[in-house]
Amino acid sequence: MQKILQLFKRPEIRNKILFILAILVVSRILSNIPMPAVDADKLREFFNQNQFFGLISAFTGGSLTALSIGMLGLGPYITGSIIMQLLTMIFPSLEQMYKYEGEAGRAKFNQYSRLLTVPLAILQGFGFLTLLSKQGVVNPLGTVEWIATLVTITAGSVFLMWLGELITEKNLGNGVSLLILAGIVAGFPTSIKQAMFAYTPDQLFTWIAFIVVGLAVIVGVIYISEAQRNIPINYARRIRGSKVYGGVSTYLPMRVNNAGVIPIIFALSILLFPGMVANFLAAYHIPGISQIAVTINTFLQSNLWYSIFYFGLVVIFTYFYTAVTFDPKSIAENIQKQGGYIPGIRPGPMTTQFLNHLLTRVTLVGAIFLGVIAVMPNVVQAFTGITAFTLGGTSILIVVSVAIEILKQVDAQLSMYEY
Repeated sequence: MQKILQLFKRPEIRNKILFILAILVVSRILSNIPMPAVDADKLREFFNQNQFFGLISAFTGGSLTALSIGMLGLGPYITGSIIMQLLTMIFPSLEQMYKYEGEAGRAKFNQYSRLLTVPLAILQGFGFLTLLSKQGVVNPLGTVEWIATLVTITAGSVFLMWLGELITEKNLGNGVSLLILAGIVAGFPTSIKQAMFAYTPDQLFTWIAFIVVGLAVIVGVIYISEAQRNIPINYARRIRGSKVYGGVSTYLPMRVNNAGVIPIIFALSILLFPGMVANFLAAYHIPGISQIAVTINTFLQSNLWYSIFYFGLVVIFTYFYTAVTFDPKSIAENIQKQGGYIPGIRPGPMTTQFLNHLLTRVTLVGAIFLGVIAVMPNVVQAFTGITAFTLGGTSILIVVSVAIEILKQVDAQLSMYEY
């Protein structure tokens, strides 16, 4: 309570919070302005029958379910950012720009991600609209209506990206994460209402178990998100003139969950793509191809196989993304340049090898944890039959992780005022 009071006593922080709340209100308004030519009943039926698009809609805060002008959400921007990060592993010039050219290099790199958002938004918008038209959800559109609709939803996605950038500039949390958080939280009242309507007295113990599992997941998310392996580092004593440098001991923190929620988003994208293509091809009724598409779609709808592939992809992408964000070779070189060493390990290649070995073991815990969180909704649904909360553990992971990040940045801002 004392910190909350301090927040509103400081005019600068208070104005930042009010500005961010206003931006979140604008984003929610954008997510509820519907497009014309939509059959609401067929739209509701389509999303009830297709769990893949239900997952995507949960990430857009229900914008896709409502087919609003912000239906794509921040998906194209996130996809663009992921593609750019993957390209750093292929093109050394991009890696040089992102890692070694400081703020100017990162600003240029981010600008490329923003520019990539536009064609990705057009492609995703075209794919969704074509699929929904084949399903009869969207009424037939003429050429002019097609162009106008594509321009509108692309502009909506770019506008949301801009709102996220405005929030990030206030240094009270990441804008993209906050907008996704707002979208997930906005869907909670609807989920609770559906659960209350579907509740019967014989489900009492089932719901108690569901709440206990939910609380356990929250505790687990906080524990793993904050967990880190501290690697001790000693610095050699150096004398320059009359001053003595070094001679101290510190540690290098290696987080258990370096990748955050990104591997889950990666895995969802990979899993959703075949399902979307299969639905798209099945709608054309082409002999042979249509039958194959229906078979693929049925296979992906299987709860067991879907969970197995989902878990495996999350584990693989956790290692992959950790390799992008945590480079043992550059860290070992930096430690050596500063006159540091890990006790018992020779500087240089031996330190790189030690960090690689340790990273592999520590990341395994984070990868398995993320995999369990990702498939938990399917497991809970299989045992309890409760389908009210679409994303389940993934929602909790995002909400708790973003909340922790915001709390840390708020503490940092208050500490500055104390100094």
